[in-house]
Amino acid sequence: MSTAPAAVELDDIQGLARFAYKNHTEAVFLLLRITDSAAARAWLGRAALTDAVSREPPPRTALQVALTSEGLRALGVAAEIVGAFSAEFVEGMAGDTSRSRRLGDQGANDPSRWRWGSGERVPHAAVLLYALPGQLQGLQQSIEAQLREGFEITDRLATHMGNTEPFGFVDGISQPEVDWNRRRPVKDATQYSYLNLSCLGEYLLGYPNEYGLYTPRPLLKPDRDAQRILPRAEDAPGSCDLGRNGSYLVIRQLRQDVSGFWQALDRYARGEASAREQLASAMVGRRLDGQPLMASTSVDAPGSDAQPSLNTFDYSADPQGLRCPLGAHIRRTNPRNADLPPGGSGIASRLLRILGLNRAAREQDLVPSTRFHRLLRRGRKYGVAVTPAQALAGTGAAEDLGLHFVCLNANIQRQFEFLQSAWLMSAKFDGLRAESDPLLGNRLPLAPGVPTDRFTLPQAGGPGRSLAGLPQFVTVVGGAYFFLPGIRALRFLSGAR
Repeated sequence: MSTAPAAVELDDIQGLARFAYKNHTEAVFLLLRITDSAAARAWLGRAALTDAVSREPPPRTALQVALTSEGLRALGVAAEIVGAFSAEFVEGMAGDTSRSRRLGDQGANDPSRWRWGSGERVPHAAVLLYALPGQLQGLQQSIEAQLREGFEITDRLATHMGNTEPFGFVDGISQPEVDWNRRRPVKDATQYSYLNLSCLGEYLLGYPNEYGLYTPRPLLKPDRDAQRILPRAEDAPGSCDLGRNGSYLVIRQLRQDVSGFWQALDRYARGEASAREQLASAMVGRRLDGQPLMASTSVDAPGSDAQPSLNTFDYSADPQGLRCPLGAHIRRTNPRNADLPPGGSGIASRLLRILGLNRAAREQDLVPSTRFHRLLRRGRKYGVAVTPAQALAGTGAAEDLGLHFVCLNANIQRQFEFLQSAWLMSAKFDGLRAESDPLLGNRLPLAPGVPTDRFTLPQAGGPGRSLAGLPQFVTVVGGAYFFLPGIRALRFLSGAR
């Protein structure tokens, strides 16, 4: 006899997993190194973390804490516990040259050039502070005073919320709809069309993922301390679940060359304003106001409450990329496909696609199913905004500006690293050649004579128009993998020896 799944423990989940804190327009990310492990553990044990319970009115401020694998070691967490986390987290974002190559962290993006996140600049912890307007300064002063005994603040990443990203496009439109009520059955059922509803276990450990399985995570023997603090594992009776209600947090600081972006497009457009904006929209996959290049369909993928049509589309009617180029940024980051190539809803059509006997379907089946590679994005921009007009005139501020990319995922390798390497950095995404992501690509050749600095605009009935020699518009200047633990798990780690 089947039983209903257990309710999600919202009071044990850090609120960032559920809320983007968009109304908390002021924020700062404090990157820390532990100087006194006992004092650090004491602070972590009493830190007033903000949970994922909905409240009206929402809290004026929010505090979230995440730790790197180096931070766990510095706290004195046992080596066997640290080793039970994922290999990617344990090794770190910049801890392996092969990983750096796959992520596109070469050339100007090389970790040796980063401001933070490499070598001795790898943080032990990140304290994320969010606040309603006018509330951040007091919160930050209070928290920094509390941190002095056990931590050194190595970086303060000032950031703020806005409706547009630095290049000028409306942002934050597309997010997976997380199954917080656990409606999805615990099994891997074939999806014949794109669905935005995503299993909770794709973003939080301790819950079933899109495969109907539990992502590997640290499970501890139920000794006295673990039994007293940690939840039990659903899939491993008798084990205490250190990972449950936690997630892996990816932070990357991306500096954006806004002037370089718009001036390059102006050269390709030969100074013609409408052509320049069309090229920019083709590279992104949306117009400046957020409208997608694809027409709205019946796809169940709502966007913002105010403009749900901005997200209700897929690419099944555009297999050649005539409306939205195959290499457009939003098409790479979310191909909006299902487990099988697009086709009719009848039994015969499905069978042909399952058996691979439909030629048209085979030609469109070049991208792995989207549902296994989704991210929960929580990024924010930084720096003084530069409008496209200012960028073209060269009158924008010289100050750095860009995006603090932040995302949550339960499996770093299958989600963030796959998306970054196989979809964004790949020069062969969806059958393309010689081009990586038009915004994030590092433009380095794959091999002698194999460039990645092109962008193709397909043309009906003929060869596509190719823009060659794209400059690099985005540079990685810092990054790290963190574990955002459940609140009980953080209490347990703060007492670990």
